Amino acid sequence: MGEKSVTRASLSHAVYKEVGLSRKESASLVEQFLEKVISRLEEGETVKLSLFGSFVVRKKRARVGRNPKTGEEVTITPRRVLVFKPSNMLRKRVNSVISRGIAASDRDRDESGSPFEG
Repeated sequence: MGEKSVTRASLSHAVYKEVGLSRKESASLVEQFLEKVISRLEEGETVKLSLFGSFVVRKKRARVGRNPKTGEEVTITPRRVLVFKPSNMLRKRVNSVISRGIAASDRDRDESGSPFEG
C-alpha cells in the first residue's frame, strides 16, 4: 500500500524543522514526552491530549474462555488493556478526509513529503 508510519525519528525531525531546536534536543524532547506518557499509563492513569484523544488503561477481570480449536475451557487471567479514544475533532477531521476521497497519507506526501504538514 505504501503507507508511511509516524516514528520517533519522524516526530523528532518535525520538532527540529518546526521549533528550531537542534536535532539532539528535538530527539530528547520527543523521548521525554513519550516517557512521561508511558510512565503515567504504567501507573494506570488516563492521558488526555486536548483535540487529539485519550489513552485509557482498562482493567479486565479474570474470566473463562474457550480454546476454539479444542473446545477446552481455559481461565483467562486478569489484565490491563490500553485503549485509545479519539477526540471528536480528530474523528471529524479523519472522516472529512475520507469523505472527500483523499487519503491522508497521499495528501501529506504530495504537499510536503512530511506526514506532519498539510
